[in-house]
Amino acid sequence: MSRRSEKNNLDEPTKEMVGKALGRVPSGVFVLTARHEDRSMGMLASWVQQVSFEPAMITVAVAKGRPIMPLISESRHFGLCQLPVGDKIITRKFAASCDPNDDPFLGFDMNHDTVTHVPILAHVMSYLECEVTCHVDVEGDHDLFIGTIRGGNFLQGEPWIHLRDSGFKY
Repeated sequence: MSRRSEKNNLDEPTKEMVGKALGRVPSGVFVLTARHEDRSMGMLASWVQQVSFEPAMITVAVAKGRPIMPLISESRHFGLCQLPVGDKIITRKFAASCDPNDDPFLGFDMNHDTVTHVPILAHVMSYLECEVTCHVDVEGDHDLFIGTIRGGNFLQGEPWIHLRDSGFKY
């Protein structure tokens, strides 16, 4: 008798094959940023996708319970800083958990010429500034924020594309 996962109802051999297929769906590497009042935060994000041409809109998935969620919800804005290939300094910094009372952008050059006043790292490939259009609390382990793009710029570089061995883990 095969074992089934309670969350996805796939038997183990099927789950392994689905995981390999999901893991090969390419995703970019971004730093998701938010600011509300005197608090700023950033985290590594890779589940980002354009969802509309007109108006230009994008979605980002955020794991439930991440400390950045209240800042996005309360400010109604978020930023996405797309990392260029191989930027390990920014990646390491924002992949790690940080103290919510610390300034996560300390020591980094910032772009202060922004429309929405979200934190934008200066040395990235590109960035988008978004106003939250919709917050979807999905049944899974992540929530979706859909944002209308209010500003942004392409700076330089090639995008860092991320593939995983399994679509069921980072």
